[in-house]
Amino acid sequence: MNAHQNPADPILSRYDVRRPEMADVPAIHRLVAACDTEVLGRPDMTQDDVADALADPGLDVARDAWLVRGRDGGEDPVGWGYAVRQGSGGGVEIEVYARDAEAGSWLWRTVLGRTREIAVELGLPAAIVDIGVYRGDAAKRAAARAHGFAPATSFHRLRIEHGDPDPGSLPGVTVHPAAGLEELMRAAHRIHQEGFAEHFGFVPKEYDRWKEDFEASATHDWSQLLLAEADGHPAGMLLGSDMFAADENHGYVRILAVLPEFRGRGIGRLLLRHAFAADARRGRVGTYLHVDSGNTSPALDLYQSVGMRPVLVIDVWRRTL
Repeated sequence: MNAHQNPADPILSRYDVRRPEMADVPAIHRLVAACDTEVLGRPDMTQDDVADALADPGLDVARDAWLVRGRDGGEDPVGWGYAVRQGSGGGVEIEVYARDAEAGSWLWRTVLGRTREIAVELGLPAAIVDIGVYRGDAAKRAAARAHGFAPATSFHRLRIEHGDPDPGSLPGVTVHPAAGLEELMRAAHRIHQEGFAEHFGFVPKEYDRWKEDFEASATHDWSQLLLAEADGHPAGMLLGSDMFAADENHGYVRILAVLPEFRGRGIGRLLLRHAFAADARRGRVGTYLHVDSGNTSPALDLYQSVGMRPVLVIDVWRRTL
């Protein structure tokens, strides 16, 4: 019997509820793909994305995740949910996928119950709980609202298709590959931490944890880490990954950060152009990234100025619990 499973809970007579395992990734992916297709007309996650969720260093699968199957012997689950800690400050990101209303309702209650426990374990009076919801997912919006969540910000997914991109140049600015070079990687870490300090949901991390979190992803690629120096000083960084490579043959800009004192000089634009050119050399047909619409810097304008266009909106709903 798992935590949160009351023997008298009627769901247990109709469903098999247990913890997910890596062996469940293909079945979970089929569930997620079916849910996404109902909303978007296509899947939006790969099996690597599902595996990354289970491998997240902030997730204790034995306590924080649930898989729900019907007792009719069907191969695929009808529900999957989890609560993953975002550092030690009380931030928790949750997810609930369900193709069955009763299983979905149970998962919402269970995941939020676990979130309350996480706050207690951290010695905090409350947790700040976030869930991402596609703008077009009316059912999930309604479920989030019914459970006390409200919209907090929105992330736009942008895309550019490649022809023969020119990386360009800037006087006094050089761009270096940073993979495997400890000094440059540490500089990139510092730029990310300082450049994102005021961003929505940002959780500061020490260097070793920063590396560990990226390396937990099956699609991480340190060879896509770039460091920009201005007049010999570290000024900006960009980290790409293969998140969209397997299913869409696109590159992905996971992080772009420029130190405040170097903003307005075109360094972010230069790093993007270098990333686009590198993706084109890899045979990628385009590049994606996500940007917070409430970003304190004019990031959306920057991305659109280099030819990127919005293709999807994901709203973040938040509740203090």
